[in-house]
Amino acid sequence: MTAADKRLDAYAQLIVEVGVNLEEGQMLDLTAHVEHAPLVRAITEAAYRAGARYVDVLYADAWVRRAKVEHASDDVLGWTPPWLAKRVEAFGDRGAMIRVEGDPAPGLLGDLDGHRVAHSRMRAYTEEELRLKNERLVNWTIVGYPTEGWARTVFGEPDVDRLWDAIAKTVRLDEPDPVEAWRAHVERLRARARALNALELDAVRFQGPGTDLTVGLLSQSRWGGAAEQTVWGRPHVPNVPTEEVFTTPDARRTEGIVRSTRPLAVQGAIVRDLEMRFEGGRASDVRATEGADVVRGQMEFDDGAAMLGEVALVDRSSRVGRTGVTFFSTLYDENATSHIAYGQGLLRGIEGAERVEGISQSAIHTDFMIGGPEIAVDGLARDGRVVPIIREDVWQLSES
Repeated sequence: MTAADKRLDAYAQLIVEVGVNLEEGQMLDLTAHVEHAPLVRAITEAAYRAGARYVDVLYADAWVRRAKVEHASDDVLGWTPPWLAKRVEAFGDRGAMIRVEGDPAPGLLGDLDGHRVAHSRMRAYTEEELRLKNERLVNWTIVGYPTEGWARTVFGEPDVDRLWDAIAKTVRLDEPDPVEAWRAHVERLRARARALNALELDAVRFQGPGTDLTVGLLSQSRWGGAAEQTVWGRPHVPNVPTEEVFTTPDARRTEGIVRSTRPLAVQGAIVRDLEMRFEGGRASDVRATEGADVVRGQMEFDDGAAMLGEVALVDRSSRVGRTGVTFFSTLYDENATSHIAYGQGLLRGIEGAERVEGISQSAIHTDFMIGGPEIAVDGLARDGRVVPIIREDVWQLSES
């Protein structure tokens, strides 16, 4: 077995054991692009070794999606075939889900109509998948796999080995015992979440060049990080890598302006220099030097799409940020720096994981990055205190 084969097997084992934490006898939904086949095969092998009852693989193709956006009729653009709707519903019975990311052609849809791109997702499929995850009916994880097209976007050349090395560092494959390293990392993020919850914050404020944004919180908002748990008690790590602590805001109480600090790759397009103004909780103005129509199209998707569903904090200790790489992948870039997400609110960021008034309801959830060395983050406590949380990209609170 070559060194590359050993790394792939170790990665697949980490995904199955730590990421999704597969339970013996579970059905596994594994979705990926066709270019991700080597990792899909390794995950499938590891899953069956771990006792999977059945692994169902669903492949996507970026060029097939482009053809749909270009040529399909409007009524088919966001349509979900009934057999695919039934497929995703089936995993709600204590199933597991793994999604592999790593766009084989970032920007492939960038020259197409942004509104059609934004509305080309299978709506019923997406809504059901979000529901299963939000209601903690599945243990799930999202992971990355390097492709030539992705590497070309990141480095200007198809250097897959270089991208592999960066990914390996972000997921701790360079540690002697990656699984144990992840356990320690999860506990560190939990400690950060505990420190934030102890502050009883009413809002979080971001200030820096082009940004003065206040995100109000609910009285039930609770910070969490890294590991989640299904309704039957199965722990899992939804994002591999993950470096964030996050919560669900009061969607009605976002005010101010915000400027993205990294490009956003979304639905086959790349959005650069994204700027938003929020008034009364809603994005009232959206601008970008590239890809603004895709974001505007997403925000027209439903009533909650233009409101915030998540706020997350990341500092410079992040392994993703320390690579110095802009990945053009939200899975990685959102774990390099602080971010917010418009669209669906996260029930796991609410005490008791119950739906309460003020949580955004939407069929989309799109994160974009707003943090960095020039962005100060403060917590606004319910008793009027202003508590520094991040300064010059350094975490200010105790992690004990």
